Amino acid sequence: MTKSNGFTLIELMIVVALIGILAAVAIPSYQGYVVKTQISRAVGELAAYKAPFEERAGSDGSVANTDIGYTPSNLTTGSQAVDIGVLNADGSGQLQVTMGGKAHPNLTGVIVGLERSPAGAWECVLDTSAATNWKASYLPSGCR
Repeated sequence: MTKSNGFTLIELMIVVALIGILAAVAIPSYQGYVVKTQISRAVGELAAYKAPFEERAGSDGSVANTDIGYTPSNLTTGSQAVDIGVLNADGSGQLQVTMGGKAHPNLTGVIVGLERSPAGAWECVLDTSAATNWKASYLPSGCR
């Protein structure tokens, strides 16, 4: 009598079931990390324009896209034709972009903004009202 080596059908089915359970847990977590990474990236890219904005604000200049060196991101709906910066007479202002483009569908419509107080302090503000699948866990640190 010879002994058979290999896996039985039931053993293979158990392994496939375990892989399925792991995937069911891992995939939503991964999607959440992708969304959080993309929103953090958009905030970081927008923050890169604070220094040129400050320079222009200090010289009472314009904050048009060409003045601050704006280049649209593939995560936003931005274009060179629509200015992302606004400078008010009192020294306050904002930089703002809308998520879209190649961003995760849960981010479509989120408005990422950096608001400047008249004293020159910056604050990250997100408007998530247009994003139907927004979760509080996506909020980057330092933003409200």
